[in-house]
Amino acid sequence: MGTFNFQDFVSAFIVLFAIIDVAGSLPIFVDLQNKHKKFSPSKASFFSFLILLAFFFIGEGILKLFNVDISSFAVAGSIVLFVIGCEMTFGIEIFKMDGPTSNATIIPVIFPLLAGPGAFTALLSLKAEYSSLSIISALILNMIIVYLVMYKVNLVEKLIGAGGIYVLRKFFGVILLAIAVRLFTENITHLLGN
Repeated sequence: MGTFNFQDFVSAFIVLFAIIDVAGSLPIFVDLQNKHKKFSPSKASFFSFLILLAFFFIGEGILKLFNVDISSFAVAGSIVLFVIGCEMTFGIEIFKMDGPTSNATIIPVIFPLLAGPGAFTALLSLKAEYSSLSIISALILNMIIVYLVMYKVNLVEKLIGAGGIYVLRKFFGVILLAIAVRLFTENITHLLGN
């Protein structure tokens, strides 16, 4: 598990916050409510946490089945994070969510919004850099924020406003781009050194 490091915790929190992008997903939550598609904030945040935690621990084992080391995955993951950062910064929409189901807790709220490929990639990429305890603590805090935002979605929308959501999304997009570049350079150096 390693020891808790506050700087690692903050870095992991920012990466996960940017990837999970609860502020950017706020309009989607509001739209789901307006379309009378139900979702449970408690179930969504709890099951997303369990899925991400399970992947955090067994994801590396899955990689070993394919003979891929964590540094290689971190390099690939940094590219995915970079693309997601570009999506957030430049307003490109890669994944469009639709579907006829009236209960939206599992799809699209848990997957792909909260526990999607981006979050899986981020977790394993972070694992190459930071202590497990710091990352899990950051994940817990993120899921608490996700729950609170979903539980009070209309209040948060009114407080932040459309402009605030836009600015947050762009800001965390740029932060994510910078972190992706750092993850790439650190891990590619490690791989080329071998």
